[in-house]
Amino acid sequence: MSVIRSEKQAVVAELKEKLTSAKGAVLIDFRGLTVAQDTVLRRKMREAGVEYRVIKNTLTAIAAKEAGIEGLDTYLVGTTAIAMSSADPVAAAKIVSEFAKDKEYKNFKIKAGIVEGSVIDANGVKALADLPSREVLLSKLLGSMMSPISGFATVLQGTIRNFVYVLDAVKQQKESA
Repeated sequence: MSVIRSEKQAVVAELKEKLTSAKGAVLIDFRGLTVAQDTVLRRKMREAGVEYRVIKNTLTAIAAKEAGIEGLDTYLVGTTAIAMSSADPVAAAKIVSEFAKDKEYKNFKIKAGIVEGSVIDANGVKALADLPSREVLLSKLLGSMMSPISGFATVLQGTIRNFVYVLDAVKQQKESA
């Protein structure tokens, strides 16, 4: 009996550590998936660096409570899998939302998500998945930061160009006189 208890404590400790270090996580109801479909989902998760596990709801609730994540208990009903990403808070949400949109997986549902320690509902996970990638957001930010600088350079260039035109006109006027 104590061996089982120590194994459960180890699972809770490991999950607690992963939840605290995870930037994003998604809780999924995977009922109705075949083994082949689950294998496809796991492969997509692995390629994106997302860990996908099925853990008992009670152990997940204990680990979440120990990690300081409040409000997750209401979503821990029925079959639950968790997809966690320690690098990108959006990666798990994007993969799961894309997978849920496929009509072939009609029983596959998003229950909730965790972003930086805060619990969000299924609609929040879908909204998170619709965000552009980090690279796109950074390039937009850089573009908006560069816009005033390039505009200022264009204004300065126009002033210099006009000055050259004036000098050229004075030169031509003096040559014709």
